[in-house]
Amino acid sequence: MMLSMSKLLKSSLVVALFATFLFADDESKLLEKYLQSQLDSNPALDNPKVKVVKSVDINDKVKGWKAFIVDIDVVLKRNKKNIHQKTIFFSNGKYAANDIIDLKSGDSIKDSVKPPLTIKYYRDQNLVEGNKDAKHKIVVFSDPLCPFCRRALPDIIKTVRNNPEKFALYYYHLPLPQIHPASVVITKAVVAAELKGEKIDMLKLYTDIQPDDPKKENYIAYRERDPRKILKVFNKVMGTDITLKDLKSKELEKRFNEDLQASEDLLVGGTPTVYFDGKFDKSKKAYKKVK
Repeated sequence: MMLSMSKLLKSSLVVALFATFLFADDESKLLEKYLQSQLDSNPALDNPKVKVVKSVDINDKVKGWKAFIVDIDVVLKRNKKNIHQKTIFFSNGKYAANDIIDLKSGDSIKDSVKPPLTIKYYRDQNLVEGNKDAKHKIVVFSDPLCPFCRRALPDIIKTVRNNPEKFALYYYHLPLPQIHPASVVITKAVVAAELKGEKIDMLKLYTDIQPDDPKKENYIAYRERDPRKILKVFNKVMGTDITLKDLKSKELEKRFNEDLQASEDLLVGGTPTVYFDGKFDKSKKAYKKVK
């Protein structure tokens, strides 16, 4: 589950002045103590836990500042749901921020701190188009109902499909249930079909299912929560026969959670997130430069 830690912490770009803790020796403990106090004061949360797992020197980019990778565990009181998330904060020992933007380039310093994408993420189960031995590898974290994904993915898929010896496309499911709940059922239906040995046309997933206009054929509302309605449209578009029972298998949950875990390990914060040949691709268009 993707949940904005900035909302939980009630933070803006600059989180706070550590006036109370200025004389602490350890910056990591200082940040932990501050974040813990913020989560403890949130009445919507139970048993929050904060731990800094790694610090990264960014003095070459922002003098005197460090980046901290933080593990946060909370329980939402309203539904008793456990949430675990890794996130990045920045501090110079006096101030903290949840991002730092280079005003000249517009780049987020956070992107330079994220863990590198290694070859272990080129998994056969995530290869949806192209040849795994192709020179260029594209890894995408995406939600089929995300408007930005729906603009970017069709061209990526078409390019790889038309050039399978040049490109391999590895697709990781990352539905965003807070924004478009229907995407969770759609995503699980894709995994269920794959587990049955059925090849899903990922292009159709992004072009034929219509979340914007109720008058269009194959309409699924972003916030639709009835899995029967969602599966009816999905099966029609994909030519499959996925049932509610199929969505509840242990193997499906395992595969689904593996993709979510990958997004957490790589600190993926939104969709679509694209990597090209192992590097984060902010433009999402690096593949277009290949001749």
